[in-house]
Amino acid sequence: MTAAIRTAAKILCVVGARPNFMKIAPIMAALKRVFPPFDLVLVHTGQHYDAAMNDQHFADLGIPAPDINLDVGSGTHAVQTAEVMRRFEPVLDQQAPSLVLVVGDVNSTLACALVAIKKNIPVAHVEAGLRSGDRTMPEEINRVLTDQISDLLLTTERNAADNLIREGIDPARIHFVGNVMIDTLRHNLPRAIALTETVKQAGAQTVFAIDSGHYAVLTLHRPSNVDEPQTLRQLLQTIRAISAELPVLFPVHPRTREKIEHFGLTDVMTCPSILLLPPVGYLEMLGLMKDARLVLTDSGGIQEETTALGVPCITLRNNTERPITVKEGTNTIAGQNPEKILAAFREIMSTGGKIGRVPEFWDGHAADRIAVILRDWLAGPKVARVA
Repeated sequence: MTAAIRTAAKILCVVGARPNFMKIAPIMAALKRVFPPFDLVLVHTGQHYDAAMNDQHFADLGIPAPDINLDVGSGTHAVQTAEVMRRFEPVLDQQAPSLVLVVGDVNSTLACALVAIKKNIPVAHVEAGLRSGDRTMPEEINRVLTDQISDLLLTTERNAADNLIREGIDPARIHFVGNVMIDTLRHNLPRAIALTETVKQAGAQTVFAIDSGHYAVLTLHRPSNVDEPQTLRQLLQTIRAISAELPVLFPVHPRTREKIEHFGLTDVMTCPSILLLPPVGYLEMLGLMKDARLVLTDSGGIQEETTALGVPCITLRNNTERPITVKEGTNTIAGQNPEKILAAFREIMSTGGKIGRVPEFWDGHAADRIAVILRDWLAGPKVARVA
């Protein structure tokens, strides 16, 4: 490959949902710094289509406005994946990139990787090799299939390589780079918005004092937790019991709010020690988490962020694709069982919870490693997908 071709190499970066934004921001910044420079094109599939929230996240994280927006919107997993593929193919025909970069595990990740590979365009997958072992999770299917067809697999933790090799992937395609989510966290931590300001902006009324280190944060959005009325009721009742000992701040996902109202559970959350907030931006959420006594969540990304912040985390799922947050970090898996959740809560309140440590390469420079790997890979010989 000549120097002129290297200089003109085009990387098409794909985002589709809010968790992707925190991953793509540091990568695009690092790719702009690398030499020879890349021609970068940002494609937003529109899988998450809340324009106001999208704009806020892009502004908060310093992401350039998307060059192309596919405006896919909502739908079943099959409909959404198919629509992303249908709309993404002509983009590839027009742009003819040297490489497509996908992040995470949302439907857009798999859909765009599939289209690219079928057109013989190389794919790099950031956050490869994470496994929960639960194939009832749509994200697990997206992760496994995207990894199988990608040319470059960029991992956040060393154990991810074991998962990939066990699935038959050539080790030469695997690169341990660290966690770009933590790049974003470290870069933005000084800009985190104070929780009092977040509450004020939300116009929320609270009868309890919001003191640093003396409140819990809750996030809840996974279908396995919010789509079945008895499960959701049980979880909310457990949170209400926790709030009797520690006030709870709950930024409510729109879908979760809809389910709470649909199942007639609003009264369970009507409690002086629970503060319901609208969805918040990245900087607001970072401010809520960093000063929390503990966080309860079913989000994979928040498991990582709390480990990086040293804040105890109780995961309201029966498994995690981020086991390093349990092994080395501050995370405890409690599932949906009220007794296990309350036991984990009381352990944290009495002992302070896991001290943990920040995992290897969660140092704020993962994106720089990715940029160098992509530069060198595009300039050199390629490892075939099939040995």
